[in-house]
Amino acid sequence: MDSPHGAAVKAEGFGLKGPRGWVFRNVDLDAAPGSLIALEGPSGSGRTCLLLALTGRMKPTEGHAEIGRHRLPKKMAAVRRISALGPVPGVNDLDQALTVAEQLREGALLQRRYDGPVRALLRPRGERRASAEARIAAALAAVGLDPATLPKGPRTSVRDLERLESVRLSLAVALLGGPRLLAVDDLDLKLSDAERAEAWALLRSLADRGTTVLAVCSEAPEGVTVLRTVDAGAPATAGAPTAPARPAVARDAGPKITWGRPAAPASPADADAATGPAPDNDTDGDTDGKPDRKPDGEKPATEPTAKTTEPTTNTTDEDPKGADDALAETGRA
Repeated sequence: MDSPHGAAVKAEGFGLKGPRGWVFRNVDLDAAPGSLIALEGPSGSGRTCLLLALTGRMKPTEGHAEIGRHRLPKKMAAVRRISALGPVPGVNDLDQALTVAEQLREGALLQRRYDGPVRALLRPRGERRASAEARIAAALAAVGLDPATLPKGPRTSVRDLERLESVRLSLAVALLGGPRLLAVDDLDLKLSDAERAEAWALLRSLADRGTTVLAVCSEAPEGVTVLRTVDAGAPATAGAPTAPARPAVARDAGPKITWGRPAAPASPADADAATGPAPDNDTDGDTDGKPDRKPDGEKPATEPTAKTTEPTTNTTDEDPKGADDALAETGRA
C-alpha cells in the first residue's frame, strides 16, 4: 500500500549489467512507505548503483521494481519526480563556492523551475520569494540545521562546513521538493561514532515523518531494514545469500530482502586439472629435460606461449566506464 508522504519500494530479480559484467543482480525487496532501509556492504559492491537505480537515475537490465505506483525501468522519469538525492558524491555534490544561503536559494529556484507546476512561475515575485523562504525554513527544521549557529551564519561557505553539517545541508536541499523517496550515499563516511549515531537518528526522524529513506552505509545500526551486499570476490559472510538460493536476510522481523551473488571462481587445483601438464619442448631425445637449442641466428621450431586472461566481471559501483554507460540512460540527477 502506498502513502501520500512516502513511497513503497518493491523489487524482484532486480539487476544491472555494465560493459564489464554485473554490478548487482537478483535483488528482491519489499518495504512499506516510511521505511528506513540501509544498503549495507563494502565499497565497490554495487550499493551506490543500486541506490541510483531504485531512484530512477540508472536503468536496470533485468527484473523490475516499483517505487510508489511507478514501475521501473519503464517509468524512470516518474520515479525521479517523486524521489530526491541527498548527498551522493560525484552525482549531486554541493557547490563549494557558494554560501549556505546561496546553496539553499539555488536549490529552491531549481526545484520551482523544473519540478514545480508551470503556474507557479506566473505568481508575483514577492509571493514566489515568500513561498521559497517557507520551504527552506521547513527543510532546515526537518534536518536540524540552524544557519545562525554556523561560524558566519547563513554566509558561511559550504567548503567550511563540517561533514555532518554538510550532510544536513544536502538533505535540506533534497527536501525542498517534498520527495516521497529520499536516497543518501556513504552516510557513515568520515563520521565519528557519535556523529554516525546522530546521522542515523536524523534519517529515522525523516522516516517517521512518512518519507521512505534509502541509505548506503558500511555498517547499519539496529532497528532498520537491512539489505546486505557482498563483493563478488569476497568470501560469503553470515547472513549473505549465495546464488542460486535466495533466502530472506532482513535483520529482525522485516520485509523479504535478498541480494544475489555470482558463483565462486574455480580453485587453483581445478584450473591445473583443466589445463593439463605443461608441453615438453625437448625433442633431441636426451633426458636432461631442457628444450633444444638451435645455432645462433635460428629460432626453435616451436615456442611455448602462455596467455593469461583476467576476469572482467565488474564488482564495483565506482568504475568510470560502467558508471558512464549507465548514467547515459538517466535524466537530471
